[in-house]
Amino acid sequence: MIGDFVTGFVYIPRGLALILRPGLRRYVILPVIINVVLFTSAFVLLLEHLGGWLDGLLPHSFAWLAWLILPLLFLALSLGVFYTFSLIANLIASPFSALLAERIELQMGGRPPSANAGLKQALRSALIGLMTQLSALAYQLIRLLPLLLLFLVPVVNLVATSVLIAFSAWMLALGYLSTPMGNHDIAFREVRSICKQRKALILGLGTGLVLLTWIPLLNLLALPAGTAAATALWVEKLSPAHR
Repeated sequence: MIGDFVTGFVYIPRGLALILRPGLRRYVILPVIINVVLFTSAFVLLLEHLGGWLDGLLPHSFAWLAWLILPLLFLALSLGVFYTFSLIANLIASPFSALLAERIELQMGGRPPSANAGLKQALRSALIGLMTQLSALAYQLIRLLPLLLLFLVPVVNLVATSVLIAFSAWMLALGYLSTPMGNHDIAFREVRSICKQRKALILGLGTGLVLLTWIPLLNLLALPAGTAAATALWVEKLSPAHR
């Protein structure tokens, strides 16, 4: 299990390396622009409202523990904001991410359905990718809202931080993997089913995605790098040839 977790995590630096390959950079430009706009907006939102949010979540009776509680709440709030903006970025960039995933799979020896087809098939793949991301977004939001309510309950919101990190790791992995798998007409329900068979591997990838999303500057590359990492993992670990 630990070996699978580490293997999944290591796909993140591989994704960062993949997007620098010749022939792929033109597919990276638009996702990066989308990421820059959205993550800059997320950062501005945190700067403007973080202090007020932290004051509202810290009970006065626990003020003497502020040195311990505030860093945890800061981590949870910043992760929550960046995670939410990641969902939006994935949705907006889904057609471009689908093309990037397709080109990466071709370079790795795979054969996406639209690899040798024309514009019509490429548009169809982009539409399928968008629908898959919409399904993934709906699935995540339904489960995210009850979790966010826990942050309104004093003391419980401390436990909710670790739950949010694990939730974000799993959901980010599912969201990114749905792009290369969607290129093969795999519905989001089947994506979840396949991922459940390799939970440690998927959580390793997701943990790397959480860190990539949270680290300043690197998170500007999170969308294309995450897509590349998920595509490489799909080709080498989850595709029918490896199941």
